[in-house]
Amino acid sequence: MTDHFAEFSLPRTGLARKAYDLVFSEGTAALANHSVRTYLFARAIGERRALRSGADYDDEVLFLASVLHDVGLTERADGGQRFEVDGADRAAEFLSENGMDEERVRVVWEAIALHSSLGIAHRMRPEIALTHAGTGADIAGLGAGALPEGLADRAHAAFPRLGAGCAITESIVDQIARNPAKAPIGSFPGEIARQYGTGAPVPEWSELIAAAWPGVD
Repeated sequence: MTDHFAEFSLPRTGLARKAYDLVFSEGTAALANHSVRTYLFARAIGERRALRSGADYDDEVLFLASVLHDVGLTERADGGQRFEVDGADRAAEFLSENGMDEERVRVVWEAIALHSSLGIAHRMRPEIALTHAGTGADIAGLGAGALPEGLADRAHAAFPRLGAGCAITESIVDQIARNPAKAPIGSFPGEIARQYGTGAPVPEWSELIAAAWPGVD
């Protein structure tokens, strides 16, 4: 069996291995593979930006945030919030149970909760910004042209897509169909719900404003 930790120089801490095993045991193969590719692309994007592991960012935190960023789409973590927040809560619970200090857990929580937040995540600290960049590169090809030659081919060979984008979208839509509250207005899941015609009807913004203070001029 190929040792992907050695092949791709993944962090060799006990917690990194536990997180890797968790996402492969609780998530689908497509989701787990996407999560590892997210880290590989995030780390490469960081190098492209001249960010140094250990000096500019915590590589273990980046790995944990990347590998766990979609656990909110697993059955174990499916709660009543948008999937990013459910996933952040599940990751924080797992990391705290395994002895990670509160400050680093908080960074992982923020990276996961914000990973789909365009216009915000890229302004945050490197671990958060790179988790966001890695997910964008893998799902939508954003910034993929800046990846080192051959990395994407190696990553896809070791961790195949298996229809990752479609499978992840289906998981989001399925969760929203069961619980429309998971797609709040203005959120990424809310936009997915709108495009796929699932979830609760969304009122027009003008209607919300007009109904806010009836009878008040």
